[in-house]
Amino acid sequence: MSGSRHSQFKQWLQRVALGAGVALALNVALAQGAATWPQRPIRIVVPHPPGGPSDLIARTVLERLHATLKQPVILENRAGAGGNIGAQEAARSAADGYTWMLGTDTIITVNPHVYRNMPFKPEDFKPVAILSQFGQTLVCHPSVGVKTLQELITKAKAQPMAYASGGPGVPGHLSMELLQYMGGFDMRHVPYKGPAPAAQDVLSGQVPCGLLAGPTVLPHVRAGKLVPLAVSGTTRAPTLPDVPTVAEAGVKGYDAMFTLALWAPRGVPDDIVAKFRQAWADALLTPEVVERLKQTDQIPVVSTPEVAAAQLARDSVKWGTVARRINLGLD
Repeated sequence: MSGSRHSQFKQWLQRVALGAGVALALNVALAQGAATWPQRPIRIVVPHPPGGPSDLIARTVLERLHATLKQPVILENRAGAGGNIGAQEAARSAADGYTWMLGTDTIITVNPHVYRNMPFKPEDFKPVAILSQFGQTLVCHPSVGVKTLQELITKAKAQPMAYASGGPGVPGHLSMELLQYMGGFDMRHVPYKGPAPAAQDVLSGQVPCGLLAGPTVLPHVRAGKLVPLAVSGTTRAPTLPDVPTVAEAGVKGYDAMFTLALWAPRGVPDDIVAKFRQAWADALLTPEVVERLKQTDQIPVVSTPEVAAAQLARDSVKWGTVARRINLGLD
């Protein structure tokens, strides 16, 4: 080998060795990081306003997470665009285990089907766990004169009627559209900016009915000011055990159960994901926390990442079909 070629070959070997050394150092650092995580405060991005189900479930267990992980866990509410603003913030974060996202499954299962300009892709996230399940409650003003779902369906087939929801594309809207399709009836959608103003107009009789979050309508149901007809999930609501599910009320096969889920930015190491998921399981699945969440119509579950991914995929197909059927598109 000539001197020139020998010199070039030597330089190439040095570059290969340097690259291998850097890769080994990175792998060692990553392994050490997973073993010693966390070493600083953890941020959970909640893409919804304070006071909602995601915010509530997180604040319920913050102290327990802190005690387990020995680091502060900080909530950051980034609401707007159906959760897209907060999700974009989380997706852009470093995959180092110090930023997570906690929100309703609709961020991943609905938004990509209805928003024309998505600032992130579902693939930007790694599902960690489904933390809880919740449904919606179908209520009507007493003046409507119906006490069962079948009575409402009969009335809606005979005359024009309307229902309120917390806005286009939210769980109440999509659940009601699925119910109308499966039940063979039609009601005009009246969207609001959140479930609270929607409930107020149903309460006043301005809109006859609404499919809304259970905690929003529960006080009015207990006061006898709203009539509950059915709940949208596959099981009865803990706070309304005498109210049937939609399937029990006659629309067989109906399932509009929603979930709160925890995600990591894509690339967070699996062992860090497993450690954080276990911390959530230890914090959530205690008798007092389970009972507290049941009072807000949430059923704690804490699934595995694999179960979460499979359920999110199924729900994405279901709600995507509903969105296309009603030609729902949002900017």
